[in-house]
This record gives sequence, C-alpha cells and structure tokens, in this order.
Amino acid sequence: MGTIEGRCICGRFALVTEAGGLAAAEWAGRGDGLLGDEAAREAMAAELAQMPAPFKARVVTGHGATEPSSALCVGDEVGHEVGPGSEEDPQGIWDLAVDPLEGHAALGHGLDGALCMLAAGPPGSIMAVPEMYMQKLIVAGEAAAAIDIDAPMGDNINAVAAALGRRPADLNVVVLDRPRHEDLIAQIRRSGARLRLIADGDVSAGIAAATRDAGVDLYVGIGGSTEGIMTAAALRCLGGEMQARFWPVSRHQVEQVRIAGIEDIETRLTTSDMAGDGVLFVATAVTGGRFLRGIDVRSDGVRSETLLLCSRCHAIRVVRTIHRAGNGGPRVSLDAR
Repeated sequence: MGTIEGRCICGRFALVTEAGGLAAAEWAGRGDGLLGDEAAREAMAAELAQMPAPFKARVVTGHGATEPSSALCVGDEVGHEVGPGSEEDPQGIWDLAVDPLEGHAALGHGLDGALCMLAAGPPGSIMAVPEMYMQKLIVAGEAAAAIDIDAPMGDNINAVAAALGRRPADLNVVVLDRPRHEDLIAQIRRSGARLRLIADGDVSAGIAAATRDAGVDLYVGIGGSTEGIMTAAALRCLGGEMQARFWPVSRHQVEQVRIAGIEDIETRLTTSDMAGDGVLFVATAVTGGRFLRGIDVRSDGVRSETLLLCSRCHAIRVVRTIHRAGNGGPRVSLDAR
C-alpha cells in the first residue's frame, strides 16, 4: 500500500506537516495558540488535497476544532475519488490521526514544544478514539515484557531496570507536571528513579522513551487519547511499547468509549491495538523541541525540521528543508538522516 511508481509515499506526508508547521509559526509568540491550530488545519488540508491520485483519506482520530467550519475534523474526508464506491483501488485509501498543533500555550508564548503532527495508515490500522484522557506507560522495545500498567509504579521501575541491565536509580522517568499526577510522582521518587517533569509534549516524551538514546527510559502518566494514538503510531515504527487505558471523567465519556466499540472501559490497550501494520508518523516542529529545531526564518528562506517514521519502508528520518519565497518556490531538502 501507499506507493508512487514503486516508491513509498511517506515522504509526501512530510509535506503535509511542513505546511501546517509553517502556517502555525506565523502565530508564534502572539498570545493565542488556537489561531495557530486553525491555520495549521487549513494548510494541512490544502496539502492533503494535492496528494497524487489515487489518494483518499478519512480522519478517524483528532482533536475538536476551534471553529465550526474547521478542516480535518473527525469524519472529514480529503483527497480524490479512488474508484466507484472507493473500493476499486484500496491502495489509495488511508486512515488519519491528526493533531495540527500540540502545545497551544507554548506557541502562544513563543516557547519550545509546539509540534504539527499526523499519523496515517491503511483502513482499520489507526484506532478511532473519543477525545478524552488516557493512562499511558511507555518503554523501549527491550523492556516491553517488563511493564504492567496495573502494577505499582515502583514495581514497574524495578522490572524495567532489570530488563535494561541497570539500577532503578539510573532510570530517567518522565511525567507531565499536572496535579493529577501527585501520587504517581511520589511513587517514582520513593523508587529512587530520576524524575523529570515536563509542562507539555507527551508525544515527544513517549518517542524519547522508545529511542533509548534520548535520555528517557520510561514515560508514564495521564494525557490525551489523540496523543496516545499518535505515540502508538510512532512506536510501531521505532519498536517501542506502550500499555494504555482510557481514563474517563464523566458518564458521557464512558458512553463515548462504548460507542467507539469498546465495551470494557478497563480494557488494557497495547501499541498494536492502537496502531496496526503499515502506519507512519510525521511531526514538524513549530517551535523548538526534544528532537527538532523549530521554524526559523533566514535570509535564504524559511527552515523547518520534520521527523518522519514509516513502518512500511522502515524509514527513520529527520528532514531539514529550506522553503524559498516566491511563486511556488522549490523546497530544498538539506538532508534526510
């Protein structure tokens, strides 16, 4: 699935988040990150409309829009007609998870941590989830068998340390700095592990836990469900593992989970439950981040950095691009490593 003249189409999706990142960057430091979200949505939708045929995609997971007329809402379709009934060429049909702007506050204040993200895959490969909280526990592949989302945090830290051949005191555990995590934070500190609190960016923290060389050994905590699906797609490409569970805060949210086809709200989800075969993940930094430099205006053009992960062609790339001004001026890729 997903080839153009024998080549993987994943690079075309990088153009989508680049477009969103460039549009959102216009609102950096201007106080209202939601305006950057809206700009990113419109730019991403326009770029998706330019994907070469056959291509048709449906948004199955994402954040609520800021305006009734916003693009790329859950259920929206983009692209071209693939064939009668969209069945003649399933090669060109995609499911999408879209987060036009992670880090609204960061963008509004001009701080690091704002990302434009997208995950894509063949029909049924991306779990459709209601927008709500999700409990997450993420490690590198070497420690996949060691984690248990139902076990006390201290037990998980000891098990991960043993799997990695290290002491608990040597592990770096990342948690979102939120009041809801007070008890979790206390457990981590009692275990002796090193705790790192972050203001935002649980997707990049989850990716860091999977890469092993980013200074993060375990990510744990309660964050957004859309971010959970995004992270699962990235982990399918990197080989990391996540256990997750919905964390509803109302009866309405419990019902939303059941409408989504999950009868047991306590169901333990794994990476493969949330993201199946053939998925890819793309993220462009709007402001600086853990892996990427943010949008930067230079004399030779506007520079961007994009992380591209693909489970089909096994690509793991950081793409640095100069976007030159002018009437449809060319994108100049500096490198893809």
